Amino acid sequence: MTIRPERPADFAAIHDVVRAAFESDLQPDLVRAIRNDACYRPAMSFVAIEGSQVVGHVMLDGCWVRSTTGLRPIVMLSPLAVAPDHRGHGIGTALIDTAVAAAEAAHEPLIVLEGSPAYYGSRGFGFAGDHGLTLPLPDWAPVRAAQVRLLTTYDARDQTLRGAVVYPEPFSALE
Repeated sequence: MTIRPERPADFAAIHDVVRAAFESDLQPDLVRAIRNDACYRPAMSFVAIEGSQVVGHVMLDGCWVRSTTGLRPIVMLSPLAVAPDHRGHGIGTALIDTAVAAAEAAHEPLIVLEGSPAYYGSRGFGFAGDHGLTLPLPDWAPVRAAQVRLLTTYDARDQTLRGAVVYPEPFSALE
């Protein structure tokens, strides 16, 4: 398995993997909407390839923290998808590690996401509320699904990194 940045030629296969992983059209439509928005970070969107087949995908996109001093840009991991017949082989973890390395290289202070505390917790994420962050979670999601990964440049004294996370426009379709 190899991981590399996504390419336009991968988009149809990514759509299929994300659809299969979530058993829904909502998430692949979100990926397409992110690519058509200013929040898209092409250098932070990756595919896992096995043979010549796309078997996984992850992307970091831009969002903000609304603090007492205004909006501070940060990144969000959304979504992570692995083809159902390739789960349990470390592909998701490898994609997360690649995304984290890209965020570190870009000197991002942190990554936020909505997801399973058990899954992401074992991959270096923790409850965002413990670091002064709130995420606009859907009603069905547990509060602890608001996750954050603090990166090397994170400064706990930086008040611009505390507040409500504001999602970009493509996420409004999820509400």
